[in-house]
Amino acid sequence: MATQMFEGKGHAAVYQKYRFAPGKELKQTILSYLQEKKAIPAELAVDVGCGSGQGTHFLAEHFKKVVGTDISEAQIQEAKDTPCMPNISYLVCPAEELPFQDSSVDVLTSFTAAHWFDIGKFMKEVERVLKPGGCMAISTYTVDMSLRYGHCSEKLTKIFRECWDMILKHAHNRLKFVLEDYKEIFEALPFPDKKRITDIYDPIPMTVEGVVGYMESASPYQTFMKTDPKAATSLLQETEKRMLETMGVSSRETPVEFWVRHVCVLGCK
Repeated sequence: MATQMFEGKGHAAVYQKYRFAPGKELKQTILSYLQEKKAIPAELAVDVGCGSGQGTHFLAEHFKKVVGTDISEAQIQEAKDTPCMPNISYLVCPAEELPFQDSSVDVLTSFTAAHWFDIGKFMKEVERVLKPGGCMAISTYTVDMSLRYGHCSEKLTKIFRECWDMILKHAHNRLKFVLEDYKEIFEALPFPDKKRITDIYDPIPMTVEGVVGYMESASPYQTFMKTDPKAATSLLQETEKRMLETMGVSSRETPVEFWVRHVCVLGCK
């Protein structure tokens, strides 16, 4: 069964507020592949482990019907409470037990979620529900992140990474899938027609508050909060203070560029 890390209402709310949607390069990588395989236009796309729906919204522009699924009721409630296109619906279910008929799904996606699934069981479900010629796109952003702002980008990135490294000390062992660029997930994909792209870079428009909020939304930080709330809170407060001082600004709403590296596993049944 999947590892459940985003169950609480508080965590789901922070996740919905601060998690960013797939960036332009990642979306283009996926769309180009689907066009190449003639998988769009199509009837049904399913976004597994959809969380509060950041990736699901992107799919709604390209498919007649989109269903986001997640094991967390709190996450699905956040998704339902967020305005979206009328062709999107949401379901609570495990990634390993999808409520779709055999060979009924045109495209299946998962954005920054597959490392929490039982990979073997999930891949069997992917093979079961996808139509012949159907495609899947499983992506994650990596821990390879940087910040850009004026002449202090290097210093800002150093401050961010020092904080991030402290947070990652509390990471679940399933982070190994991300650290190895989804290599194991790629190898588990049961289709011979598949590829893995590891160098997709996207600039995400953020604010200082957004960057700190993103770190707060990460599952290792939530674990840190449970074990030592005072130290966890202090770390983010101090990091935000250092970032603002380095930038020479006082507002948390000051915009920055948050660069992330994505990995994407693509396959066609």
